[in-house]
Amino acid sequence: MIRHSTRLPPGEALERLHAAIEEADMRLVSHINGQAKAALVGVEVPADQILEVFRPDYAVRVWRACKPAGIEIPLRIHVYQETADGPTHVACRPPLEAFTPYGSAELDAIGEELNPVFEGILAAVPEEITP
Repeated sequence: MIRHSTRLPPGEALERLHAAIEEADMRLVSHINGQAKAALVGVEVPADQILEVFRPDYAVRVWRACKPAGIEIPLRIHVYQETADGPTHVACRPPLEAFTPYGSAELDAIGEELNPVFEGILAAVPEEITP
């Protein structure tokens, strides 16, 4: 798991991630706002949002390499706070880590190709707090 902790507010971290996704020539497939969904049922929670990121040409390659691995895509970036006044955390399971359990050399190669792409996206949020 790649995890960055930052003093940036969640909204600013999300803006940077959106820009980095576009800059990396990837696609934002979905933006799930857990905070907003919790508010719909009257519950207030700290930041909790998920960005689903991938690209159609990579999806086709994954399917051709190992159809069951389709459950792993799009890959997810989790932006959250443990407390409302705490640091913002950004986490992502690296592509290779997501694909390795399928035992496909072709899929592993896709994961190795995508690892630096996702590392670059997460690098848009400075890691300012070490565990």
